[in-house]
Amino acid sequence: MAGQHHQVLIIGGGTAGITVAASLRRRGPRGLDIAIVEPSDVHYYQPAFTLVGGGVATLASTRRNVADLIPTGVTLIKAAAVSFAPESNTVTLSNGETIGYAHLVVATGVKLDLDKIAGLRETLGKNGVCSNYSPDSVEYTWTCIQNLKPGAKVVFSQPPLPFKCPGAPQKIVYLTADFLCKHGIAGCELNYYVHGPAIFGVPFFARELTKVVARYGVKAHFQHELVAVDGAAKTATIAIVGGDRQGEKITVPFDMLHVSPPQSPPDAVKSSPLANAAGYVDVNQNTMQHVKFANVFSIGDVCSTPNSKTAAAVRKQAPVVVRNILHAMSNRTLQAGYDGYASCPLLTGYGKAILAEFIYGGKVTPTFPLDPAKERWVNWWIKVTGLPLFYWHYMLKGHEWFPTHNTDFKEPQA
Repeated sequence: MAGQHHQVLIIGGGTAGITVAASLRRRGPRGLDIAIVEPSDVHYYQPAFTLVGGGVATLASTRRNVADLIPTGVTLIKAAAVSFAPESNTVTLSNGETIGYAHLVVATGVKLDLDKIAGLRETLGKNGVCSNYSPDSVEYTWTCIQNLKPGAKVVFSQPPLPFKCPGAPQKIVYLTADFLCKHGIAGCELNYYVHGPAIFGVPFFARELTKVVARYGVKAHFQHELVAVDGAAKTATIAIVGGDRQGEKITVPFDMLHVSPPQSPPDAVKSSPLANAAGYVDVNQNTMQHVKFANVFSIGDVCSTPNSKTAAAVRKQAPVVVRNILHAMSNRTLQAGYDGYASCPLLTGYGKAILAEFIYGGKVTPTFPLDPAKERWVNWWIKVTGLPLFYWHYMLKGHEWFPTHNTDFKEPQA
């Protein structure tokens, strides 16, 4: 049926969508007509899920009502997008309505593809199988860690890229290992199965994280992918995806299995004219504008920019999207302002973290004048206390100023 028309239509009321809407309200013309399409009632601060799984934060502290976060003057449409028609500037929603727009922002995020791992959906949240990637299972991670006994076999997985917060799969490895050390739970075997060829995609930080792995006695297996779980038998099937044994599968027993599931864009995005071959919204990596449809922008995990998918990336992308929408409205030249910045506070134990900041090409770009390779208590404080406060009271309110990351940083010679 015929529906509304908005000057700016934002698909997705998560971190990216709310941040863009709030910033547009602050910087756009008075009375700018903005609508957000979002089916969920609850919003989670997902970067804190690692803290919940590690027993540092409560799930309740990460949760807010979506309606309470929508900026004043922005229309909230409780529905999901089911199809996009950029040629006619319309989006069809799950409630049957077709919404028109002058400018579109796709900020749906990505979904967890649990069914890509056989047996996972049936056993997640029981039988020692947990995941920090879902609010439905993250509290169970902490239960599993606390229930570990001497000699336990603990298995962790990391899926193929891209997925949100690439540091999260290994953060819980280190917190678990540190918990076992601090509580004198000896003889446990920790195995970390990583799809990629290295512990981290930026070599500067990978060198330091390799030392952390060695310190805890974790066995890291690269080019291995979790493909099946038998919860009742407590076994995981791992496919070897590289090297001399490529194509083989091994069966690994576990007492605890932490799964970082594969992820992908929502089906409505993947099947739309907006998507590239991989299913992500095809945008210019610097302007965030769609490569084909000039009045379409995308931000966050669902867009094709080849950066690490983190909330910090959204923080840097949002001002670029907002300014370029306003420039497009007034027929001005767009700004190529996003340089691929991402930040990942890599928790290497309780009370310490490495603050990994980098841009396109894996160039290290620290914000603070400290050696970015070092584990520090202040980085832990930033992750646990500083960033949540910044998120709720600053970023989601549309404030944009933040210290500039140093693009002139020179890595020391190895």
